[in-house]
Amino acid sequence: MDWSHGAQKLRGVYTRFRTFTHPGMLWLDAAERGVCVCLNRAARQRSVKRLFALVSRLGDGIFWYGLMAALVLLEGADGRVAALQMGLTALVGVGIYKLLKGTLVRERPFVSHVGVMCATAPLDRYSFPSGHTLQAVLFTTLALAWFPWLAPLLVPFALLVALSRVILGLHYPSDVVAGAVLGWLLARAALWLMPPIGVIAG
Repeated sequence: MDWSHGAQKLRGVYTRFRTFTHPGMLWLDAAERGVCVCLNRAARQRSVKRLFALVSRLGDGIFWYGLMAALVLLEGADGRVAALQMGLTALVGVGIYKLLKGTLVRERPFVSHVGVMCATAPLDRYSFPSGHTLQAVLFTTLALAWFPWLAPLLVPFALLVALSRVILGLHYPSDVVAGAVLGWLLARAALWLMPPIGVIAG
C-alpha cells in the first residue's frame, strides 16, 4: 500500500491543528532534523521501505504477543511466569509513554519537516518517546533474563525496530533513545520485583 497520499493529508491536518509543544522539544527538533532527513532517505528505496515497514508493523505488538504465546506453550512454568511479567510490565510502559506523549506533545518528524517522508502510518499523533522502542527493549530485556538463548533472535529484531522508527520518518533519534532507556528501566524494575525462577533457586 502506498502511504504517501495519506501521509500528506495527515501532515496537513496536524499542521493546521498544532498544539503547544514544550520548548525543549522544539530545540531538539531543530538539532535532529539533519539526522532524520539523512536516515529517512533510505525509505525512498522500495525494498528498504518495505523491510522496515514490516519490522515496524511486527513491532506494533504482533511479534511480542507471539513471543509470549510461544513461551507459555513451550517453556512450562518459567514461560508462563515470564509471559505474565512481560504483559504486566508492558502495560505499565504503555501508560508511561502515553502520558509523556500527551504532556510533551512533540510532533513527529514528517509533520515538522517537509524533507522527511512518512513511509508508514503512525499509530498515534505524537513522537516522544518511541513506544515501539520502549516495548522492544522492555520485552527483549525481560525475555533474555529468563531465556538467554533467545538473544540471536530478539537483539537484532529490537535494533531493527528502533532503527525503523527513524528511517520511516516517525521518530527522532532522541525519541528512540528515550524509549530504549525507559524500556530498560522498566524491565530492570520488574526483574528486581520478580527475578527469574532460576535466579531465586540459585
